Amino acid sequence: MTLYPVIMAGGSGTRFWPLSRKARPKQFLPLASKNPLITDTAARLKGLASVKDTFVVCGPQHAREAAKRVKGLPRKNLLVEPVARNTAPAIALAALHVAAREPEGVLVVLPSDHHVADVAGFKKTLAEAARVAAKGHLVTLGIQPNRPETGYGYIQVGETLEGGGRGVKAFREKPDAETARRYLESGEYLWNAGIFLFRADAILEAFGKYMPEMKKGLEALRKAVGRRTYPAVLKRVFPKLPSLSIDYGVMEKADNIAVLPGDFGWSDVGSFAAIPEVRPSDEQGNVVSGKEAVVVDCQGCVVLADKRPLAVVGLTDMVVVDAGDAVLVVPKDKSQDVRKVVESLKARKREKYL
Repeated sequence: MTLYPVIMAGGSGTRFWPLSRKARPKQFLPLASKNPLITDTAARLKGLASVKDTFVVCGPQHAREAAKRVKGLPRKNLLVEPVARNTAPAIALAALHVAAREPEGVLVVLPSDHHVADVAGFKKTLAEAARVAAKGHLVTLGIQPNRPETGYGYIQVGETLEGGGRGVKAFREKPDAETARRYLESGEYLWNAGIFLFRADAILEAFGKYMPEMKKGLEALRKAVGRRTYPAVLKRVFPKLPSLSIDYGVMEKADNIAVLPGDFGWSDVGSFAAIPEVRPSDEQGNVVSGKEAVVVDCQGCVVLADKRPLAVVGLTDMVVVDAGDAVLVVPKDKSQDVRKVVESLKARKREKYL
């Protein structure tokens, strides 16, 4: 059984402005280590899958950077979407390429911008999930929750399946605080990590069944994969595919879903407030990056400096980021609102800062 990692690198990461920009979104930032998140994503698969069997899906603006950041990625394994159409078409495109090599090859679909602390545990869970997927199940990983998180979707877990994994009773949207507490206390729910494993033939069959509006386009693409006509067909067909997530399009409808619980120090690094989850803090709980950063009498702050001196004094639970040409100051509990800054800059047509 060959595993084919599919690294999804099409995100924009507006919650990490001013570090993230159109040309350099979140997945290309060294937020959790010295390496960009996408580089760490590919590296943690070593020993489980080969880079020659790894695919990266991204837009044309980020193709060169993605190829550069995933060492050894074959040029033909860089799948460039003509336009962004959400995760269902992106995964379908990757599945067609895998199926052309090995119809029963198992895709391992991974976001490019997450962090995993326990790499060995992560690979062990993936290997187990791959065995379940090889039997024809559409597998998703669920993360064991440790707090009533309102920023994640949830998976309600069902009975143990004969082929391995657990059944899925329901997928739930991001809850309010009270609902999240209820989910945590029940012990029936896992966080939805957006990590999927399935055979190429199984997911393509599911697309045909649950998203029939894609069928004609996928058939045209299938015939073109590996041929000289492929670029032209992709440019013509892909923009017409429905813009829908794999969750809505397939996972919430299919009857052969399995979920495997995971507990391997996962974080989606969703905002600057999540940086302390993935980087060490000092005795006062501050995460400080940059040789020119000066932090005095601060607690629980995230301070990221560029090349010039950045002094932060007497603050608690704040984020201060200097990107060289722009500065962000925001309370940690308002970090999700950074995207509103990007919206404001767009409205003001301040393109040079986007």
